[in-house]
Amino acid sequence: MRRLFDDELNDLDTSFTEMGMLVSEAIGKAVTSFVNHDRTLAQSVIDDDHLINDREVALEKKSFEMIALYQPVTTDLREIVTILKAVSDLERMGDYARSIAHSTIRVKGNKRVASTEQHISEMGAIVQQMVADVLDAYVKDDDGRARKIAAVDAQAADYYQLIYMESIDQMRQDPEVVIGSTDYLSVAQFLKRIGDYVTNICEWIVYLQTGKIVELNPRNIDSGTENK
Repeated sequence: MRRLFDDELNDLDTSFTEMGMLVSEAIGKAVTSFVNHDRTLAQSVIDDDHLINDREVALEKKSFEMIALYQPVTTDLREIVTILKAVSDLERMGDYARSIAHSTIRVKGNKRVASTEQHISEMGAIVQQMVADVLDAYVKDDDGRARKIAAVDAQAADYYQLIYMESIDQMRQDPEVVIGSTDYLSVAQFLKRIGDYVTNICEWIVYLQTGKIVELNPRNIDSGTENK
């Protein structure tokens, strides 16, 4: 029975990591499509979003089945709970990638600002790397690294503030960029939220390894955790 449980738990871990890779790829494509004005690439992100949603449903179903069948305790239960919580965060991150892609599809003929798009590209690279790093931290059971990854979220927040100030200033100076700058603000906000969800997963990694629920980013308003 124990060996069967371990095998199924390993399969669950693998499927979770694969879902994370799908999300990371979607984020990268979405940001690239936006800054390159590539509507075809953006449409592919939208079309493939169901793969992320399907994986979330399958992982949740399998997790509940394992809890009911094996009635795990302590560390085993924490691992399944971590996956249940983290897949929800991954799915939301995928939704934000899709929203960025929709912004690309919607934009047509708007005056663009190259410097702001460069900052969005840089912010996207930071966030995508956070996703890749948190998946690696999960696989390696590295709660110390998870804490460091959560700290990187401050860089994404700084980029959001930069893009926000730039966009407001541009709209004041040139009415022709109002629509485009509004999209910049939206995309930067989407990326900021993705970074916040990465922090959520970092918190669940710490919980998995220590049994303690912590808050690694007090600015994260959507975190399902709190200090205890």
